Amino acid sequence: MDDDKPITEQAMETITTAVEATKEAAVAAVKKVKKAAKKVAKKTAPKKAAKKKATKKKTAKKASKKTSKKSSKKTAKKSAKKAKAAKSKKKAKKAKR
Repeated sequence: MDDDKPITEQAMETITTAVEATKEAAVAAVKKVKKAAKKVAKKTAPKKAAKKKATKKKTAKKASKKTSKKSSKKTAKKSAKKAKAAKSKKKAKKAKR
């Protein structure tokens, strides 16, 4: 240390250089972390998207199967009701004669 400069000035210079060095180290660390995060994101992101698409397709298939089953059941029930109603009308007509 210089004996010509006051101690406070020397301390301030030391602190300033330490802060600058710390700042540079932090910036470098952040850059490295960002780079690593991008690599990880590239590896994991496509797999997740593929899984989501597959599940969406499966759920769509299941939903279409369910709706088709329900609609077929409904039409069967309706036709059965109509047949019963037609039979009961025929019986009622015969009973009137």
